[in-house]
Amino acid sequence: MVQKHSKRYTTHKGVKMQNDFTKAMEFRHACKVFDDSKKISDEDIRYILDMGILSPSSFGMEPWKFLVITNQELKESLKPLCWNQVQITSCSHLVVILAKIEDIKPNSPEVAKKFQRRGLSDEMTQAYIQKYTEFLSPIVDDDSKLFAWSAKQTYIALNNMMTAGATIGIDSCPIEGFEQENVEKLLDIDTTKYRVSVLLPFGYRLNPQPKHLRDSFEDVVEFI
Repeated sequence: MVQKHSKRYTTHKGVKMQNDFTKAMEFRHACKVFDDSKKISDEDIRYILDMGILSPSSFGMEPWKFLVITNQELKESLKPLCWNQVQITSCSHLVVILAKIEDIKPNSPEVAKKFQRRGLSDEMTQAYIQKYTEFLSPIVDDDSKLFAWSAKQTYIALNNMMTAGATIGIDSCPIEGFEQENVEKLLDIDTTKYRVSVLLPFGYRLNPQPKHLRDSFEDVVEFI
């Protein structure tokens, strides 16, 4: 069963309302073609990126880095490595989300720095580092597994940036269809430190938004 979700929600007082978050979620869709004549302001793209930075992550490691590409020639070079998807070149800003590898390893100075900034005692800081070390011990010697764990965290930031954009009328389209190694080579990524997780173009839609098609609440949610 597929349905379009209601745009109206009821508070406990029975008063219908439509909050900003609901509006953003109704607005957001995977924009397939951007209007390349419209550019996002510095202020608005900064807001979107800030919301990515504010995103939660496991152990607070923030295992991401955002490369923001506005150079049209570089976007043109990336396009054939991204299945020739037009979003790559028609967008205003192309955010390449990198997942950290080296800096999330327990023996990295960055890990200690992340825990030390909490203002805890040395004893508590060491306890957190020990717990983190134990948590990652099954995968710490395998960079591909570290990347898989790190990349999962980047999707939290991905989602928050898309929703942040939608709150101010900016469209986006998450892209997993790309040649990872070739994109990393073109962008001169040190793959011992980072791998490309996902690409996220931002801009303004050229065409009308299609209908949202979603499974029903009853098909998705089960209370137990």
